[in-house]
Amino acid sequence: MDPSALTEPRRRVLLWDVMDTLVVDPFREVMPTFFGMDLNALGALMSRKAWPAFERGEIDEATYFATAFIDQRTFDGPAFREAMVDAYRLIPGVETLLAELTDRGVPMFGFSNYSSWYLRLDERMELSRFLDWQLVSCRTGLRKPDALSYRRAVNVAAAAPEDCLFIDDREVNVEAARESGLVAHRFVDSEAARKVIEDFLSAP
Repeated sequence: MDPSALTEPRRRVLLWDVMDTLVVDPFREVMPTFFGMDLNALGALMSRKAWPAFERGEIDEATYFATAFIDQRTFDGPAFREAMVDAYRLIPGVETLLAELTDRGVPMFGFSNYSSWYLRLDERMELSRFLDWQLVSCRTGLRKPDALSYRRAVNVAAAAPEDCLFIDDREVNVEAARESGLVAHRFVDSEAARKVIEDFLSAP
């Protein structure tokens, strides 16, 4: 082994979930208001396949709107999308944290289950100042907690699994990441995430 390789710094990478980790997911507040019914009623009427297919990029927006409900009822899809976009807002503290990490040169990816609406989210939140969007599910065709999604993330990050810190608000996704060899933390708030990140970046 080349002795100089022993002194090369390890490439430490952060993989961020986005909804309810960096950005408040507007689903729970927008859906009842827009459709005029509570979430339980909506859950009984909406397809369980349409949104995941939209998130994987298997169907386009128009097809999602046409198949969102089991009974295929029509609604103003563009107005619904804009209601969601208008409700996007950053979770307190994350913008400062992301800016500090970017200034330090820490590579970061948005590792999110989300549809092509991530483009509208980025227009509003400008997260591409900090994150690479290669790993959003509509681009990879893979959704967490599919093990293949973590394998893809590690490959794109160009780092060893143990040098990738994944942060997500959902325990099922965090556990799947750990099973794939990544370091993973369940997001609670930005300050707790900051401590976990500092420990990760400073570890030998």
